[in-house]
Amino acid sequence: MSRELLREVLAEFLGTFVLIVFGVGVVAQVVLSKGTAGSFLSINIAWGLAVTMGCYVCAGVTGAHLNPAVTIALAVHRRFPWKKVAPYSIAQIAGAFVASAVVFATYHEALTAFDGGVRQVLGPQGTGGIWATYPRPFLSTFPGGFIDQIVGTALLVGVILGITDERNAPAPTGLVPVVVGLLVLLIGATYGFNSGYAINPARDFGPRLFTAIAGWGGEVFRAGNRWWWVPIIAPCVGGVIGGWVYDVFVGRRLTPQVKTKVSSV
Repeated sequence: MSRELLREVLAEFLGTFVLIVFGVGVVAQVVLSKGTAGSFLSINIAWGLAVTMGCYVCAGVTGAHLNPAVTIALAVHRRFPWKKVAPYSIAQIAGAFVASAVVFATYHEALTAFDGGVRQVLGPQGTGGIWATYPRPFLSTFPGGFIDQIVGTALLVGVILGITDERNAPAPTGLVPVVVGLLVLLIGATYGFNSGYAINPARDFGPRLFTAIAGWGGEVFRAGNRWWWVPIIAPCVGGVIGGWVYDVFVGRRLTPQVKTKVSSV
């Protein structure tokens, strides 16, 4: 690995760590306090701010992908080097995994007070949803859940391309993380009910893998009708679709006076 790629990988690791340590942290606070220290609204606000902070941490190095679905979409639509997709994605997942461990250590005593030390994924004393996403009982894995994740991630990537396209009406460079954070808040406030709006394979798989190791076991992969693969595959598909929709309806119709500048989440 070249020194430059290592620098980028470390930046993506740290940016994703910041995103998840705040995002999962707020869910832990709300769940373990039984709603007395937060709500669905505070979760959405905190996730939006977490994205903003994660972006600010590493945007100067990588543009702040923080999300394998974004990285893949940029490779498909913006000529991001395919050889960097795997290193970026691994770094993002690793950052999410380590952040999950930090949240676990910080809230360990509260967690044990909540569930009596018996780690359960779902149910009245279930805590698996603090770290990873799980569908509501009514939501099918396919097509319902798959569509849910495609739509959310398509909105994420499509709007990101719009607000960073200098031929369009881009957000000021220094404010892009703020706008992207508001976008994530909006997605959560409108499409968070079905399954918790993962819209990011690293955000879901890293924490899920951590819980599998930390006491919840293989149930994290069986719960929700084996939901675990949906937040990995569907966001990658949705991101590519979102980029395609933006380019077809807007991007290709703009005057190519300035090359599109990529800065993302």
